[in-house]
Amino acid sequence: MSVSVSPASPGSAGSRGPASPATALPAPPRTAVDAERWPDVARLPDASWLRTAIAERVVRRALAGLPLRVRLAGAETLGLGGQLLDVRDPSAFFRRIGAGGLIGFGESWMAGEWEATDLVGVLTVLAERAGTLIPAPLQRLRTVWARKQPTAQRNTPEGSRENISHHYDLSNDLFALFLDETLSYSAALFRGFPADRSLLAAAQHRKIDRLLDEAGAGPGTRLLEIGTGWGELAVRAAARGARVRTVTLSGEQRRLAVERIRAAGHEDSVSVEVLDYRRVEGSYDAIVSVEMIEAVGAEFWSEYFTTLDRLLAPGGKIALQAITMPHERMLASKDTFTWIQKYIFPGGLLPSTEAIEQITAGHTALRVRRREEFGPHYAETLRLWRERFEEQADEVGALGFDRTFRRLWTFYLAYSEAGFRSGYLDVQQLLLSKDSKEETPR
Repeated sequence: MSVSVSPASPGSAGSRGPASPATALPAPPRTAVDAERWPDVARLPDASWLRTAIAERVVRRALAGLPLRVRLAGAETLGLGGQLLDVRDPSAFFRRIGAGGLIGFGESWMAGEWEATDLVGVLTVLAERAGTLIPAPLQRLRTVWARKQPTAQRNTPEGSRENISHHYDLSNDLFALFLDETLSYSAALFRGFPADRSLLAAAQHRKIDRLLDEAGAGPGTRLLEIGTGWGELAVRAAARGARVRTVTLSGEQRRLAVERIRAAGHEDSVSVEVLDYRRVEGSYDAIVSVEMIEAVGAEFWSEYFTTLDRLLAPGGKIALQAITMPHERMLASKDTFTWIQKYIFPGGLLPSTEAIEQITAGHTALRVRRREEFGPHYAETLRLWRERFEEQADEVGALGFDRTFRRLWTFYLAYSEAGFRSGYLDVQQLLLSKDSKEETPR
C-alpha cells in the first residue's frame, strides 16, 4: 500500500454512522503500555515549558475554528460543533504535540489520551485543513522545530530491505485477517459506492486487470513486476499467458506468494525473487508496479525511473499505481520525519504527479502517457479494511499484537482513509512508455 473527496463521505451511507456529537465516550480499559516495545508511548517526552505552552496556544486556536466539538478533560469545550474529539489528558496531549508535532498527536492516541466518536470524521476535518492549521509564520519555521528523517531509514539497497521488512514481514496471518481473499493490499476499483466487502475481491481484480490491460500483458509477454505483494497480480498475468518475473524485499510475502502461485498452477511461468529493483537485469515488454514507488524515497526516485527505463524493451509499456499528494505539500514535508515513517512505513514518502513527470522528463526517455485518478475508491477500500480489522481485534491479539499495536493500526487505517476522503491524497494508475506516439496525459 503506506496513509479525495468521496461520494461516500464520513457519515453518509456506506460510511460510519456517526454518534451524536454530544454522545459521551466510554473510557477504554487503561492497560499498561509495554515500555520496552513502545518507549515513546509509555512515557511522556521531554519538552520545555515554553515549547509546550506555545504548542497549546497554537493547537487551541486551531481547534477553536474547526467544525468539531473538542472536549478537554470532560469540562472545557472548543470548536464550532460536530464530531467529538475527547481529550482525556490535555496536559499529556499538548506536551506530546509540543515535543513531536503530528508524531506526538499520533502517540497521544496510541497512549489512549484522546478518543473520538468518529475517528475518520475527526481526522478528515484535520486533513482538509492540513495546509492552514498552523499559521504561515510558524509553517516557515518548520525546518527549525520538525525532526528530520533518520539516516538509518535511507532507502539504500540494504536499508530498503529493513524498511520493507518492518511492515510487510509483520505476519502474513495478520494481513489475512482484514484483506480479502486476493490478499491485495492496494486500492481496489469499485463499480459504485458505497462499497460492500462481498465485492472487494472483484474490485481488486478489476484494478489488476486494468493495469495489465494498460501494460499490454498477454500471451508471451515478458512481464516484470516490482513489488510482488502476495502474488495475485502475477497469477492473473500468468493466466493471460505472460511469463512473469516478480521481485520483492519481503521474505514473508515471497513465501506465501510462491505457495499461492503454485496452488493456481502457474509455477512454471512465474518466478518470485527476493531482490532489490536496482539489481534486476534483463529486458521486459511490460513492467507493472503497484504502490511500490511510495517506498522508494525522494532521494532514489530518479534511480527508480532510470532503472525502469533501462529494463523496458523497445515498444514496451509500464503501468504504475501510485498514491500521490499535492506537490506543494510534498515539497513542504519531504524532509520531515512523520508518524507514518516512525511506526508504519520507515523511509516512505508519497510523490506528487509533478515530481513523477519532472523526474521522468529530466532523467529518462519515459513519459507519462495516460493517467487515471480514483482516490474515492481508496477511501472505500480503507474503510472496508479498517472495519474488518476492528472486527478481528481478538484474533489480532491472539497473534501476539498488543492493545497499543491495535490502536496504532486503527489510527493508521483511519488516518489514511481520511487523507483520501479529504482530497489530501489521491491514487492513480499511470501509463508510461518511450513511444512519442502514445496519447498525452489527461
